Amino acid sequence: MSHKKSLIVDQRGAVGLEAMIVYIFLASFLLVPLADLAAAGFQFISAWSALRSFGQYVQYANPLAPDGTVSWKTGLQTTVAGHAISNLQVLCGDAGATCSPSNLASPKYITFSTTITLAPLGARPPFMGSLLCPTTCTYTLRHSERFQ
Repeated sequence: MSHKKSLIVDQRGAVGLEAMIVYIFLASFLLVPLADLAAAGFQFISAWSALRSFGQYVQYANPLAPDGTVSWKTGLQTTVAGHAISNLQVLCGDAGATCSPSNLASPKYITFSTTITLAPLGARPPFMGSLLCPTTCTYTLRHSERFQ
């Protein structure tokens, strides 16, 4: 048997070549999309945690004066863990109307929100784009906290 024919018959090195192809497939079509999902999950959890922390903070910085006017204490923090807190509203009653001297109904809530923008890690298959960002990669998370 010639040396050339013995190499063709002996295919032990083929597994090494196939393993490289399988690894490239796994890394590009499974691991990168899963990393995108994990990064999005961490951003979402971080933003939600910031909203909850701000809600606990606001319970000690009560904005509602006894006469029903809303007066935030000076130096009210509006950034928590790198997330900007916006759309602060003080609502009174079950209908969710803005508190005023004529509307001091209980329960009293503070509503606020923050915005996160998902940043995918890089090249990803098209199905991940529709899952993470169907129309836009910017999401607004809203939260309300009862304080009285």
